[in-house]
Amino acid sequence: MERRIIDVKGQKLYTEYHNSNKKRPTIVFLHDSLGSVELWRDLPAKLSEATQSNVLVYDRLGYGKSFPMLSHERAVNYMEQEADLLNALLTQLNIDKVILFGHSDGGTIALITAAKYRERVEAVICEAGHIFVEEVTLKGVYDAWEAYKTTNLPERLKKYHGDKVEMLFKAWTETWTRDDYRSWNIEYLLKDIICPLLFIQGESDEYGTLNQVEKTVSQVSGSSEKYIIPGIGHTPHKESPELVFEKSVEFISKLF
Repeated sequence: MERRIIDVKGQKLYTEYHNSNKKRPTIVFLHDSLGSVELWRDLPAKLSEATQSNVLVYDRLGYGKSFPMLSHERAVNYMEQEADLLNALLTQLNIDKVILFGHSDGGTIALITAAKYRERVEAVICEAGHIFVEEVTLKGVYDAWEAYKTTNLPERLKKYHGDKVEMLFKAWTETWTRDDYRSWNIEYLLKDIICPLLFIQGESDEYGTLNQVEKTVSQVSGSSEKYIIPGIGHTPHKESPELVFEKSVEFISKLF
C-alpha cells in the first residue's frame, strides 16, 4: 500500500493506494462524517484481496491524516463539491475505472460522483447514504452533539483526527442543522446513475429511514438492489462486518 499526501486543487489529502493489477477496477472507499482511513479497519484490504481489485482509501480535508479544514462553514452543496474533488483526485492518479464504496456522507458522495462522472464509475456500494434530510437524521445529529458534550466522544475521535476534531464536528453538526440545509436533496441526480448499485442499510439506522433506500433504488437508471440488515444501526460494516463483506464480494464478483 502506497501512503502519501496528495495536493488536489490546493487540498492536501492523505491517501493509501494499492495498484497491483492494471486490468482490474479500483475500489474507492469514502468515509462518513466522523470517519477516516483508519476507521475502515481491514475492510479495504480484505475486499481488495477477495475481488482481486485495486484499492484507494483517503481522508477528506479536515479528517484523519489530511490537512485541516480552513473553516467549519460549508456550502449546502458541500457533498457535490466533494464529488468534484474526488473526480480530480482520480484524474491525478490516472484511475479510470472505479467501484465506489461509501458510508453515510461517503455513500452520498458516491451517488453524486456516479451521477456526474458516469464514464469512470463502474458500480456503487452505498452504505447508509442520504439523498434528502429527514427528522430522524436531525435527531441523530443532535444526539451526537449531546454525546460530544457529555461523554468521552471528543477523546475517542482525537485518536483518529488529532487536533482537527472540534472543527470537523462543528462542520458536520452545524451544517446539517442549519435552516438552509433542510431543503438539501439530490433526487434530481439519481436518474443519471447508470451503473449497478447496491444499497446497504441497517433496519434500525438512527440517522435515516428506509425511505432513503427505497427512493434511491427506484430512481436510478441502472440496475439496483437493496440489502437491509435487521437489528443493526447506521454502521453496517462495523456492526455486521461479515454480512457486509460477503454481500459486497458477491455484488462485485457479478460485475467482472
